[in-house]
Amino acid sequence: MKESCFPEIIDRHPSAKILLEGVISRLVQAGNQQFIFMEFEKDVEVPTHSHNAQWGVVLEGEMELTVNGEPRILKKGDSYFLEKGVLHSAKIKAGYKDLTLFDEADRYKAQ
Repeated sequence: MKESCFPEIIDRHPSAKILLEGVISRLVQAGNQQFIFMEFEKDVEVPTHSHNAQWGVVLEGEMELTVNGEPRILKKGDSYFLEKGVLHSAKIKAGYKDLTLFDEADRYKAQ
């Protein structure tokens, strides 16, 4: 896996333990929520799942986000919001970068 793509102000935070191949991440703990900066080196498919609320903004690249069976292509500058319990999946292309806020204090562990 390559070195982090983030500037030092972000890179000083720990990696998040994310069980997807080819993802570079940084975890910022914010009280009862977590911000995750992610970059994907490979194409990745995330199976259908749900969890607490999630908001994200695309920094680079492209992702197909499917929510309740409806696909949507997200590109640089696009954002999304998933309410708690909403079923969703994703097809993420190599080169994709985003910032995601999870409404959970312990969604990911630092590594």
